[in-house]
Amino acid sequence: MGFEHYDIFVIGTGSAGRKVAVSCAKEGMKVAIADNREYGGTCANRGCDPKKVLLNASEIIARTTDLAAVGITEVPKIDWQALQKFKEKFVSAMPIKTEESLEEVGIKMYHQSPEFLEDGLLIVEGKKVTYDKVVIATGLIPRPLHFKGAELFKISDDFLDLPELPDSMIFIGGGYIAMEFAHIAARCGVDVTIIERGKSILKHFDENIAAYLQKISEDIGVKFILNASVTGAEMLQKNTRVYYEQNGKEKDVKAMMVFNTSGRVPSIEMLSLEKANITTTPKGIKVNKFLQSTSNPNVYACGDVADSGALPLTPLSSKEGSHVAKQLTSGKHEEYTFAAIPTSVYTTPQLATVGLTEEQAKEQDIEYKVLSEHVPDWFSVKRLNSRDYCYKTLKGPNDEILGAEILAPEASEMINLFAMAIQQKLTCTQFRQTIFAYPTFASDMQSMV
Repeated sequence: MGFEHYDIFVIGTGSAGRKVAVSCAKEGMKVAIADNREYGGTCANRGCDPKKVLLNASEIIARTTDLAAVGITEVPKIDWQALQKFKEKFVSAMPIKTEESLEEVGIKMYHQSPEFLEDGLLIVEGKKVTYDKVVIATGLIPRPLHFKGAELFKISDDFLDLPELPDSMIFIGGGYIAMEFAHIAARCGVDVTIIERGKSILKHFDENIAAYLQKISEDIGVKFILNASVTGAEMLQKNTRVYYEQNGKEKDVKAMMVFNTSGRVPSIEMLSLEKANITTTPKGIKVNKFLQSTSNPNVYACGDVADSGALPLTPLSSKEGSHVAKQLTSGKHEEYTFAAIPTSVYTTPQLATVGLTEEQAKEQDIEYKVLSEHVPDWFSVKRLNSRDYCYKTLKGPNDEILGAEILAPEASEMINLFAMAIQQKLTCTQFRQTIFAYPTFASDMQSMV
């Protein structure tokens, strides 16, 4: 008896994997999909979606705290358990809905991580299956830490499911996840410390704007330990003690909970990729301009697990999935090109960026002009009784918008307008001539270019 054969076998059920599987199935291809966790991927189940629900509460605390002196008589308190129940309404149904949508188009589902036996042959749930093409879309997982006591640290999944908040927390790493969780926890009254090995937080953002966000974070009680490398940890009676080295000296700090937010790495360990001649890099599966494995033409990778040079963002994963699906269903290769990609840090205020940074413009020898300003007196933020508002934009020699970075209460919404302007190649003059509703944060943007 022969093995079950599929035209397309997809590994991973996040936005990239689902897009490929459904698109190919709708074109009449025989498709299977597999995942070793709940269907739906990281973002919907244990990432951006549940995080954003929890952030609602910290944003309300921040807004009402700012307005407490000008008319708001009482700053609300957070009922964490009730908030978690509300969050679960968004999360709990996702795996079932995902499986139902896949079943509707005839996709065979497996609930285990497959393992390659050779090119064209997998084993999953104890069964050997063959395929014509395989698409790997397994995403990222928390970076493992290799020192004594690292097993004591929790990860982002644990934070999002906390039944109650502890009195104190430490986050290892000063990136997106640490900053967002720190703002949630600190606004809820938790004593928060961030340990970052670099000289500044949020290394992919403008250093001055990141430093300003750090100052805002310190004002709400977040403590930062920079230029520090964690060397170990031990469990105490109630707390975990974290040891770190800073400026050649051994130091320590303790908290009730410690979270590994040091970054994420490709989720590929269980796949035995080498058996199918699939080349990888530290950033994931090495792909060409078609999102095809550079070492095996029968393999494609998309989403966060692909070393494509793109940021690990859900909308981009979905777009990459669509691109791979189009090639598989048409049989024609098409080069993948990146759009202007906005990204946001959901602190309060938010930090968002799109397009070129000043450093990238210098590296690419692109002529540019910088406009950068702290604007606490602009009406949009002044009406909130806040002073936390600044921006930095780059424009080119032909009046084009090259890039933008914004720190503002609504930065994640604002940055989308700049993304559209860059994508459509609008000049600064054209952007300023557009009529926006006023007074809004969007209308402020016309004064940023």
